[in-house]
Amino acid sequence: MGQTFGQTRDGQEAFLYEICNSNGMEIVLTDFGATVVRLLVPDKHGAKRDVVLGYDTLREYEKFWQGCFGAIVGRNCNRIAGAKMEIDGVTYALDPNDHGNTLHSGFDGWNKRIWKVREHTKDSVTFTLASAHLDQGFPGNLTVDVTYQVTEDNTMRISYHGVPDRKTVINMTNHCYFNLNGQESGDVLGQELMIHASHYTPLQKRGIPSGEIAAVEGTPFDFRTAKLIGRDIHSKDPQVAACDGYDHNFALDKTKEGQELAATAYAEESGIHMEVYTDCPGLQLYTANGLKGAKGKNGVTYPNYGAFCLEAQYFPNAINEPNFVSPLVDAGETYESSTSYHFFV
Repeated sequence: MGQTFGQTRDGQEAFLYEICNSNGMEIVLTDFGATVVRLLVPDKHGAKRDVVLGYDTLREYEKFWQGCFGAIVGRNCNRIAGAKMEIDGVTYALDPNDHGNTLHSGFDGWNKRIWKVREHTKDSVTFTLASAHLDQGFPGNLTVDVTYQVTEDNTMRISYHGVPDRKTVINMTNHCYFNLNGQESGDVLGQELMIHASHYTPLQKRGIPSGEIAAVEGTPFDFRTAKLIGRDIHSKDPQVAACDGYDHNFALDKTKEGQELAATAYAEESGIHMEVYTDCPGLQLYTANGLKGAKGKNGVTYPNYGAFCLEAQYFPNAINEPNFVSPLVDAGETYESSTSYHFFV
């Protein structure tokens, strides 16, 4: 049993669970949303820095759903246009919780639920959640497991597993907000980012892709060579200007099955590097464009661009877009995915 984290409004008890390695990396998670609450890694001086944004109390996590700080998002992360989808000729109505679209599966997302703990060891914890047929409008009964593991080389590995009993969408991600100088350090505009993606998916409106898979060359979306996150964030490019920053999916340059390097980030002040490895086809870059004024851990007020998210996923609206890799999983088929965040100085 973990350490108590308080009670939800409906009286459910939530707990905190710590996992760590022998090299100074610690992760504190809660079963509420299977959420990363704190992620401490050593900086270039050996001091530990908490490199993810979040809240101090359960009540704050319960109240402020939009940020999904550190949480597991499902059954489908990102957006679905028009809050509807069709599978084998059947149309399913979803929650229109984002300007008529579905964002992160709706009003009662998995980030707002108490997950059961299947196993907790010194260096790993496995959370499990049962999602019934038509939960949030999605077909099929589905039980999912999410395992967080800390390895001895200072990697946070997140593994996903589930088997639905009918064809359905499964597109899960973790929504950590990273600041490699520490969650209290201000904006991330001076931190470097590289993304292994020659293409991205431009948006039409309200965060829905147009269906095009466009080249990044000659645009503010070219992160193939590391550059400062802030270099082009105030560009007059209409894609960037419409979001007041980045909130876009990158089509990763996949070369093999399984995990491979998708992105790297670096903060000079702390000396902390982060590498992202995933088996997913896409990576959503979000630069916390609407964060200003949010009250976080230890009394910190987060500014706009106070973090960046790198969410491994299928492309937004993939269920409705034949040009994108499909997120459909057949009845009885095993859904498995994994993403790793490796830290070093």
